[in-house]
Amino acid sequence: MPLWFLAKELSEENEVAAFYIMSTECSYNKCYYNQNSYYKFKEELPNVKLYDVRDICDQYTAGLKAEGSPVDIQYLEEIEKKYTHFKNLNLQLMSSQENTKHYHFRYYWSVTNYDENMYWLELNYKKILKIFDEFKPDMILDFDNAELQRTIINEIAYKQEIPYITIEYSKFGLYKYPTFQNTIGIDPYVEKTYQKNLKKTKEELQEMYDYINHFRKENSIMNKEFAGTVTSQYTRSSLFWIARVMRGKLHYFWNMDITKKNLKLKRTNKILYAPSMPYIRHYLQTELRRRKYMGKNKLFENPVEGENYVYMPLHLIPESTVFVKASYYVDECNLIEQVSKSLPVGWKLYVKEHQAMLGERSIEFYKKVKELHNVRLVQINYYHDPKPWLANAKGVVTIVGTAAFEAALLGKKSILFGDVPFAMVDGIMRARSFEDLPELIRTFGEIDNEHSCAAYLATVKEIGFELNVFYLMDQAEKILAGKEARDPKFDHELSVLKDFYNTGYEVWMKEHGREQ
Repeated sequence: MPLWFLAKELSEENEVAAFYIMSTECSYNKCYYNQNSYYKFKEELPNVKLYDVRDICDQYTAGLKAEGSPVDIQYLEEIEKKYTHFKNLNLQLMSSQENTKHYHFRYYWSVTNYDENMYWLELNYKKILKIFDEFKPDMILDFDNAELQRTIINEIAYKQEIPYITIEYSKFGLYKYPTFQNTIGIDPYVEKTYQKNLKKTKEELQEMYDYINHFRKENSIMNKEFAGTVTSQYTRSSLFWIARVMRGKLHYFWNMDITKKNLKLKRTNKILYAPSMPYIRHYLQTELRRRKYMGKNKLFENPVEGENYVYMPLHLIPESTVFVKASYYVDECNLIEQVSKSLPVGWKLYVKEHQAMLGERSIEFYKKVKELHNVRLVQINYYHDPKPWLANAKGVVTIVGTAAFEAALLGKKSILFGDVPFAMVDGIMRARSFEDLPELIRTFGEIDNEHSCAAYLATVKEIGFELNVFYLMDQAEKILAGKEARDPKFDHELSVLKDFYNTGYEVWMKEHGREQ
C-alpha cells in the first residue's frame, strides 16, 4: 500500500511500472479484498504501467487441464543455468505458501504436485523476463521478501545487474536497512560496515554500550514494533470478540464470492484461488484453539524453577523469514527432535509456541513434541515478555528468530540455522549440520560480547532507517479506503521510506562501481 503513494509521486517525472504478483489480487473482480490495492493502481494511476500475473493464471489453469504434462523441462533447465545465483529452482519454490502446503497447516491451500509446481515456475519466469525486456527497469523497489515472484525478480535483477531494493529487518528497534538480495544472507556492504565498527574503541561506541546496559536492566525487552499485534498478545480473546471477527470474515467473503461474483473463478483452480469455506473454518478453529491454549490446558506446562534448559521459541509457519532465509530448516518438529538428542544429560528443551501460531498448528504436532523425554512444551503466557525465558536459559536455539539477537544483548549464546544480519554478533552461532549441535550446545553460557553487540548496533544505525513498516501499511490502507485523512505523521514516515530507497540506490551504485 505505501508504494502506491511513492508510485504516484515518482510517476510525475519518471516512467514507473507496478507489478502485482498475487494471483487473487489481480484476477478477482473488484471487491473489498483488492479495491484499495490493485484497482487503486488501475483506476487512479494512469501514468503508472500496470503489470500483473492474470494472464499466466489463465494459462496455468488451461495448461493443467490439457492432456499430458504442460511443463517445458528444457526451458527450466536453461533457467536453472542462468538464474540460480542465490537458490536453485526447487528452493525458489519454497518462498510461496501456495507451493509449500506440505510444510504448513493452512489446509485451505492445496498440496501441489511436480507438474503443478514446475509449470507455475516456468510461467512466472517467462512473464517476469518479458517484463524486464519490455520495461527495462533502472531500479526495482519492494516492500517485502515473500512469494515466488520476488525470488525470481531477485535472481534476474542480480544477473542483469539491476538494483533490486527491499527491506531487511535489523531487529534493533524500528531500524531497517536496504538489502539487494531479497534478505537472503547478509549483504556484503553490511558486513564491511560491521567490521569497520568492530575496530572502534569503547569510547567511540559508548552510545551503543549504554543502550546494551539499559537493555539488560529492562524488565520488558519485546520490540516496540510488535506493540498491539498478535505477537504481543498474552491474554485470551473473548467469545464475543471472536464472534464479531467471524461475522466480519463472513461479510468479507460474501462480498468477494457472491456480491462480486468471484466464486466461479475460485472453482477453476484451487491452487491459485483458495476456497473461502475452508479458510473460514481454519480461522474459526485457530481462534477457538488459541483461546483454549491461553488458559490452563493439558498440552502446555509451566517451567520448573531452577531447571537447566535450552530455550527454543517456534516460528510462524509459513513465514517468509524462515521459508526465504532458512529453506532447509522449515520442519520444526524435526528440529526439536534433533536438538533434543543433542542436549547434555540433566538439561531440558523448553519449546515455546509463537503467539501468532497458537491455535494454527495441529494438535498432533504438540503431542509428538511432548513424547520426547527431555522436552517441555511450555505455557505461552506464563511470562508476558521474552526476557525471563532468555535470562533463565542456558542458551537459545531458533531457526532465524529475534530471540537469538535478544539473547546476545543479554550476554547469552544461541544457535541459528540461517544467515541473518545479527548472526555477525559474537555468541550467535550458525549450525551447518545437525551433527554440529552437541558441540555448539556444550559451549552455552555467558559471553562477554558487549563490543560485538555495540558494533552491530552502530552498524544498523549507520546504514539503517527508523521505519515503522506496520504503521505505514495500516495507515496507507486506511487513507486509500477513505477512512482517514493523510496527515503529517504519515507524510513523515513516507519521506523516511523515500530516503530509505534513495540511500539504497546510492549504496548499490557505489558497491557496483557506478557512483553518480
